[in-house]
Amino acid sequence: MYDEYRQLAEDVRSAQAQMAEVRAEASSDDGLITAVVGGSGELVSLRLDPRIYRSPDSDQLAADITAVVHEAAEGARQETFEILAGFLPPEAQAETADFRAGPLLHELDRQVAGRGR
Repeated sequence: MYDEYRQLAEDVRSAQAQMAEVRAEASSDDGLITAVVGGSGELVSLRLDPRIYRSPDSDQLAADITAVVHEAAEGARQETFEILAGFLPPEAQAETADFRAGPLLHELDRQVAGRGR
């Protein structure tokens, strides 16, 4: 049983490494805004074409940037879900799944460490 825990922990750590490499990109319809988001939903890069400054509507610019970042984050969430799908119950959905593996790894490590007890 402990070998199974150890293998599962290895598999989860491997999935975490894959998740760290996730990058999802989205662009606005006009191509003036491009965002890249990582597997944890963090903004990795934001490119703004200088032509966006031709319009003085800062509220619309902020809304457009937010929409593009959210689109990229959704792409990253889907990619992360695909990496972790084998660890999740069959009814799990990307929109509601919790991708944090820390608590699971902590418990697996605790089970493996308690082997000799």
